[in-house]
Amino acid sequence: MDANARRRAGQRPPDLAKLPELTVSDAQIPTTKGGVRMEQPPARLSLQSPALHGLAGDLVRTIEPHTEADPAAILVQFLVAAGNAMGRSPFFKVEATRHHTNLFAAIVGQSAKARKGTSWSWVERVLATAEPEWGPRLQKGLSSGEGLIHAVRDGAAEDPGVTDKRLTVIESEFSSVLRRMNREGNSLSAILREAWDSGSLQVLTKGTPQRATEAHLSVVTHITIPELRALLSATDMSNGLANRFLWVFARRSKLLPEGGRLEDGSLSSLSSRLARVLSWARDVGEMKRSEAARKLWCEVYESLSSDKPGLFGQATSRAEAQVVRLSLLYALLARSEAIDEEHLSAALALMDYASDSARHIFGGAQQNPRANRILEALRERPEGLSRSELVKLFTGHVTRAELDMALGSLSEAGAAHMEEQPSGGRPTERWFHGAAAAKEEKKAKYPPASASVTERES
Repeated sequence: MDANARRRAGQRPPDLAKLPELTVSDAQIPTTKGGVRMEQPPARLSLQSPALHGLAGDLVRTIEPHTEADPAAILVQFLVAAGNAMGRSPFFKVEATRHHTNLFAAIVGQSAKARKGTSWSWVERVLATAEPEWGPRLQKGLSSGEGLIHAVRDGAAEDPGVTDKRLTVIESEFSSVLRRMNREGNSLSAILREAWDSGSLQVLTKGTPQRATEAHLSVVTHITIPELRALLSATDMSNGLANRFLWVFARRSKLLPEGGRLEDGSLSSLSSRLARVLSWARDVGEMKRSEAARKLWCEVYESLSSDKPGLFGQATSRAEAQVVRLSLLYALLARSEAIDEEHLSAALALMDYASDSARHIFGGAQQNPRANRILEALRERPEGLSRSELVKLFTGHVTRAELDMALGSLSEAGAAHMEEQPSGGRPTERWFHGAAAAKEEKKAKYPPASASVTERES
């Protein structure tokens, strides 16, 4: 039974562990001794075989034995980078909207040891060899909306602007970006949404406003689950920023005490293949589906576009658009004249993993709403809240242990911090939004709580 027949029957295709050995000549057996397999992720979180299609699959299976990085993280980041390097010429049209190959991806680990950065390093090596001109279009860090526009700006009277509108942004500290987005007047969220949608960007400023047209912006971010749950606001979930990202849960795949031993020749072969793809893709315009792909799309469309509940539903509500872009990208990597059934099947398999990741990541946040409620309240009260005021948020229906757990998770993620303030007796515990780095600034701005406010046990 093939992958699409399994999908129609409600079955999942075989996972990565059951795939046959790679047969291309540049695959190697790792020479590292002492490799230890790590604990497997939850049962639903397995990368299915159709996602490892073509060049992208060959790259993952060549690198995988030699790295502790998660195969899913390698795959998705390669697709983001390759899609950006292709530029804005290829597209697939849905009604009046053109979908290009620019993707946003968030690589989310349970902890800082998920080898998120390691997975990107492999991708960067392959891209740098395949497309040396793309290197300068790689930017580290998301600063502001204005900064993004400047990096891909149009020309003006005394400014020639930027001719290469490709830009890939790697943000290894997405938590700090989310904190900046929560500040009043920050335009980054709005600019990112526009960059994913159309590539036409503009911010009205008091000085000379900058604008960018035909911008081809791709984003890769790294963050941990506790940080993400604490810092991604309800606004970011509801305004569509979250659903423009592919959420990819990543974990350390194995322990390699002596590291991997992958020779440069193996990566050179993959880079050469990618270079040929990129050269070909720049002359491609509109892509369409084959009849077989069109039939499969009609079968899965209702499921992709149906409403899902909760934070998981908000994070994946653009699934059909994500699949359109992924299928276009898989077809281009195969240098196909049309998006065929195998390319759409690959996109659907990868979207399955992204959806399961989002369910794993955001499901936990939905089950523990106290920290989210406290965070929203702290954002609205720059003068901070005492423990007694925090108890009142829940109309007294919260135990001390439950409150401590919620506050502890916010503090660990840098989303909130506590200050002790004099109150005429025992110091009052007061909580503020943001990391402890802002402590002195807040102390200067907001006076200590009134001595008449007494702290009571919760």
